[in-house]
Amino acid sequence: MPALKIAGNGTNDSLGTGRRKSSIARVRIRPGSGQIAINGRDLDSYFPLPQDRNNVMASLEATGKASEVDVIVTVHGGGVTGQSGAIKLGIARALKNFDTGTEDALREKGLLTRDGRMKERKKPGLHGARRGTQFSKR
Repeated sequence: MPALKIAGNGTNDSLGTGRRKSSIARVRIRPGSGQIAINGRDLDSYFPLPQDRNNVMASLEATGKASEVDVIVTVHGGGVTGQSGAIKLGIARALKNFDTGTEDALREKGLLTRDGRMKERKKPGLHGARRGTQFSKR
């Protein structure tokens, strides 16, 4: 499948960085027709599950900018759900820079708040973060 190219010179771009778990997304927003490119692919081919697509579109739909801007995303690290969460935060931050009037709508829906939950570390003497050894009677 060919890479999705979105034209533009980069002068009117707004940038935003999103993080979730171990995923990092760099988001670039520019005036356009509503195209979304994630690592050179379109939204539907990159995220096959509807919950992840809805996660990415949440910020654009909350502000009504879904058909007014083009979104270019570079994301790496983590899994599918972590990447969609990172993109969601990155788009929200880029939209805030693009149009300052959208901040209230984004803040009201909680889209500008980073999800700080991370994996708990493994403890010494245990098999995982909390899982202990199996009890042996004899």
